[in-house]
Amino acid sequence: MEQNFNLIYQTSFENNSFLELQKYCTNLISKEPNKLFNSMNFSSISENILLTIIQSDNLQISEIQIWDHVLKWGIAQNPDLPSDFTDYSQDDFNNLKNTLQRFIPFIKFHDLTSKEFLEKVFPYEKIFPEDFYKELLKDFLSLLDPNSKRSDKSKSNITKEIKRTVDSKIITHQHVELILKWIDRLEITDKLISLCEFRLLFRASRDRHSRDKFHQICNNQSHTVTIVKVKDSNEILGGYNPLEWESSESYGDLVATKDSFIFSFDCDKIENHILSRVKDEKKAIYNSQWYGPSFGIGDLEIWAHNGSSYCRRSKQSCYEKPIRKTENDFTIEECEVFKIVRN
Repeated sequence: MEQNFNLIYQTSFENNSFLELQKYCTNLISKEPNKLFNSMNFSSISENILLTIIQSDNLQISEIQIWDHVLKWGIAQNPDLPSDFTDYSQDDFNNLKNTLQRFIPFIKFHDLTSKEFLEKVFPYEKIFPEDFYKELLKDFLSLLDPNSKRSDKSKSNITKEIKRTVDSKIITHQHVELILKWIDRLEITDKLISLCEFRLLFRASRDRHSRDKFHQICNNQSHTVTIVKVKDSNEILGGYNPLEWESSESYGDLVATKDSFIFSFDCDKIENHILSRVKDEKKAIYNSQWYGPSFGIGDLEIWAHNGSSYCRRSKQSCYEKPIRKTENDFTIEECEVFKIVRN
């Protein structure tokens, strides 16, 4: 079993009839992680499973060993890399960086000794986000004893695991993590510090492409994220509203908050995103029975009074910057609204 532990563990996730096997393997990994890390097929483990494993607080293995295994896994995903990292080209480092970018925020590098950092992390400087690496280097250079570690006061906050799946036809868990960091005003390389869930409230393809249906389901719901897939494009648009949605009896009411923002993603590359925070706090959210979820004055309007949807800029714009390259109306392929539930 030990020689094929990786295969057995992955198989346990493929069918609900293997729940007992999955439970056994998960418990075994926490107590004896080397059964997985030393298995013959470790390099073929899926990215999501490995991410889940390294985030376990009960993993009985040192942080430098976790980094060693993650690095080994990343190198194995790029078989064309030279055997000696000193022969890596810039493209080689970029390929490894792309492979490991989701793992880096979950490695507790501050738990390493300065000697471990120098030998195991420093040679791979080019795979880290620049600002993140500079902070690490600065902290480790301040240590005089090569076997010492940073003080607990200076360590980063430890992430509490958020729900690892999202019920969406538009976004992935990676989008969720980034949006939650924006809500908490964290840097991309920071770790999330709260346990939460993206709970689906409204889906246009299920509930109907209708502002009336949106209000019926989402009114009186606060802390929501609206996600829109633009038809015939790679665009994903969205916005965060910490306030409750309402159907104003008048033509519409602008309501104030300093915490809302709008954003856009490229479907193919999550790193191609735009974040635009509210700048005119008194006009952050537009509540109207004649509009779907709307932000500012034309900054992002879904199912406006004439049925159109658009992002437009003017002197009245209430958010920092445009999230689209065009002001043309767009057609909605799918729209989802999620409620953020903090546990």
